Amino acid sequence: MAEISATSFPSSSSALALRSSFNASIRCQNVACLRTTSSFQELSVRRSQLVGNALAIGHVPVTRGCKNQAIRAVLSGEEQTADSKGAGLRGKLKKVVLAYSGGLDTSVIVPWLKENYGCEVVCFTADVGQGIKELDGLEQKAKASGASQLVVKDLTEEFVKDYIFPCLRAGAIYERKYLLGTSMARPVIAKAMVDVAAEVGADAVAHGCTGKGNDQVRFELTFFSLNPELKVVAPWREWEIVGREDAIEYAKKHNVPVPVTKKSIYSRDRNLWHLSHEGDILEDPANEPKKDMYMMSVDPEDAPDQPEYIEIGIESGLPVALNGKPLSPATLLSELNTIGGKHGIGRIDMVENRLVGMKSRGVYETPGGTILFAAVQELESLTLDRESIQVKDSLALKYAEMVYAGRWFDPLKESMDAFMEKLTEKTTGSVTLKLYKGSVSVTGRKSPNSLYRQDISSFEGSEIYNQADAAGFIRLYGLPMRVRAMLEKGI
Repeated sequence: MAEISATSFPSSSSALALRSSFNASIRCQNVACLRTTSSFQELSVRRSQLVGNALAIGHVPVTRGCKNQAIRAVLSGEEQTADSKGAGLRGKLKKVVLAYSGGLDTSVIVPWLKENYGCEVVCFTADVGQGIKELDGLEQKAKASGASQLVVKDLTEEFVKDYIFPCLRAGAIYERKYLLGTSMARPVIAKAMVDVAAEVGADAVAHGCTGKGNDQVRFELTFFSLNPELKVVAPWREWEIVGREDAIEYAKKHNVPVPVTKKSIYSRDRNLWHLSHEGDILEDPANEPKKDMYMMSVDPEDAPDQPEYIEIGIESGLPVALNGKPLSPATLLSELNTIGGKHGIGRIDMVENRLVGMKSRGVYETPGGTILFAAVQELESLTLDRESIQVKDSLALKYAEMVYAGRWFDPLKESMDAFMEKLTEKTTGSVTLKLYKGSVSVTGRKSPNSLYRQDISSFEGSEIYNQADAAGFIRLYGLPMRVRAMLEKGI
């Protein structure tokens, strides 16, 4: 593994020595890439090819090329602005790892943590496929807000392989529609935060989730499960800031540059699996979403007039190939996002029950995920018997509920993972799908482990199935109903 160190800088901070190894103080398996393309799909496809470790310290960018891609993690070690001597207004913490996006809220949280807890703040950003624009300029923003470090990790392959695919295999859908895009992303981010906290010696973690949403639960249950000794700070449940204007005023007071990006009228969350939209006119369930709101998919009315056929290869319940070409999990999903988005696939509009008790209305775009769900469930019709499908479907409801509620590392959920893995070990084969103006239709399926036997199902004669046997079966199967009717008629 590469070794990167820095021993002196023209600043007041002490020297840093960092090793990129299995026992490193900073470890990034695949770190966020800086590329010229702004295409979300291209970014996701290329990102999945990355391997290796890299660091950039202070203003000295140290990069390591991996498969012709420059990757880096960022530490802005110029000036140590955290108050390491005295306690803050709410007590004393040594070092806090903050889930950081670079937006107004998290930019304000940095000085607020320092002021209220007298701590050093390490900002952490996870790349889960949200797009290159959301990763641009984070080093400068974090430093300007007063953070001592910014750590960026590329979690896209881990996100798809270890979080999305288990939910896909389980058939987890929340309240009949929601494919759990945000729910699956939070535990992978929170787990990485716990890892970074250990690497940098932090005694606390912090997030910018509000007290009304589900994400606060998802983050904190993961923290509790993986390191119960970490303290958790949730500023939105503590501070007096109640809105955007208050946050801007606080930022100006503490000399934090206010992000100049135009604020969207919608609240959005994007990752490689989906894009969610909430707020503005969507807060009234009677309003139809505006056509220009969607970003991952075209309007089905504007989709191509000719259908497109694709084949999804599946091994042991998990997708592995597109049109006969083996692909990594993230690359496969990215390509399907492009294909599905072109045909207007994967739009849903729903009113859901949040974990905290209130109802909320959201619109989701999940083009690639919708295609994969159709393919995996269809192949199961060949490889699973009736009782297995019924039990699997009943557990899928509980599985989805636990993921939605942030119980990713709950022993029950992990036990259900083991059940789903065992049950689908023979679900191998391929499914052919027809994509056309927002719809996904199955046109063919095949498996070497298929329980379908044409010689039995055919209307032609069969040595295995004797139709005369059905008479005795029906008499026995219907015996309870017959006895009840006899009782009612006094027979």
